[in-house]
Amino acid sequence: MSKAAAVSPLMQRLARYIAGAHTRRLPAHVAERAKIHLVDTIAAMLSGSRLFPGRCAINYVKPLGGAPQAGVIGTRLVTSVLNAALANGTCGHADETDDTHPPTRTHPGTSVVPAALALAEMQRASGQHFLRAMVLGYDLCARSMLALKAPEFVATGRHAGAHGQLFGATAAAACMLKLDARSVRYAISYAVQQAAGVTTLFRDSQHAEKAFAMGGMPAHNGLAAALMITHGFTGVEDVFSGEPDFFSVFSPASEPELIAHRLGRDYEILRGGIKRWCVGGPIQGPLHVLHEMMRMHGLTPENVASLTARLPDEELRVVNDREMSDISLQHLLAVMLLDGTVTFATAHDEARMQDKRVLALKQRIRAVADATIPNKVRGWRCIMDVTMKDGRRFTHQTMAASGSAENPLTRAQVEEKALDLMAPVLGKTRSSVLIKALLAIDTLKDVRSLRKLYSC
Repeated sequence: MSKAAAVSPLMQRLARYIAGAHTRRLPAHVAERAKIHLVDTIAAMLSGSRLFPGRCAINYVKPLGGAPQAGVIGTRLVTSVLNAALANGTCGHADETDDTHPPTRTHPGTSVVPAALALAEMQRASGQHFLRAMVLGYDLCARSMLALKAPEFVATGRHAGAHGQLFGATAAAACMLKLDARSVRYAISYAVQQAAGVTTLFRDSQHAEKAFAMGGMPAHNGLAAALMITHGFTGVEDVFSGEPDFFSVFSPASEPELIAHRLGRDYEILRGGIKRWCVGGPIQGPLHVLHEMMRMHGLTPENVASLTARLPDEELRVVNDREMSDISLQHLLAVMLLDGTVTFATAHDEARMQDKRVLALKQRIRAVADATIPNKVRGWRCIMDVTMKDGRRFTHQTMAASGSAENPLTRAQVEEKALDLMAPVLGKTRSSVLIKALLAIDTLKDVRSLRKLYSC
């Protein structure tokens, strides 16, 4: 039997930081970025509530009952915080509209926001408290995977998002519950016991298992880990040291110190990405480049002879001629060339996968792996070569597509995207009111007041 380990300086530092987060002011630029990510995440949940994975999650939690503590976005259902977090998290990743943290292959918002929001509603907490918990959750989501070395971790078949988002949700919930440092250490231990998620989820053609594993499951489990401690559960005080410890079990090549490195100085939400196009992350670069080339050179279906999109190999494998419309690279390039843009509706129009015009245009579109492109993890990069029917040739590229941390969307661009996602559910007027309220969340005295805006 392993002996109990003393609490390491790393765990002490991390737990103290998490325990004090609810009192710590956010820099203005960090708070602004968090509000923009919040708008994007709520929009993803609303649109996802009408998609197959979201409907499954809502149908699952509806008969479970429980104390009426938190709402399920896009419905009039009020249920327990755990059920709400599970449903809202699954809705948030019901397709590919939610935000990302490209360096760690995680989608922080779709697990961190549901966990924090459920508790904020139950507690009638302030928007400022919620926003601090949200930013903390993004930090721990990303930092846990930086410490685990995301590329090496994923190579084992484990899923980075499912694991990282679990820690993000746990930290956000601990902040909302104002756990002290010792309780935070217990909560982290209970989170570790629930760590799960393997990359077999990519074989799910209907996105339901993927939505659960990298949305609802981490939100639910992280929230549960923190809540259990408030009901008297105790545990191992430091799962990051001793033999074995969390890092030695999950990633022997890990660097545990990275989980707390420069906490409070570097905010990982600033390295997050918000997708301009409501499609899979690796397609952001190709759509960005094609959109610019259409504007610069007047590309149309009639005058393009051939188009080749070059991507890093591991990015291409995720989106290469997939069977789902919103993660099929060649299909979406054909749709953009035909329509001039890609909207949420057109990206999710499965019928167009068999449209004769789309299929004919796809014959002129190739996607190839290019080893010369710097292999930055989820960097949204692409080099595109186009040959025109009159013989002209054009090449254009991006190493930082619109929406990436290096080329972030503006508040106005995120509002436009959110309105496209929300309006089919709430209508344009209510959607605009909700967006305005979310962008001013740090002035709200009671987060529960948002429920009347997102319910329908």
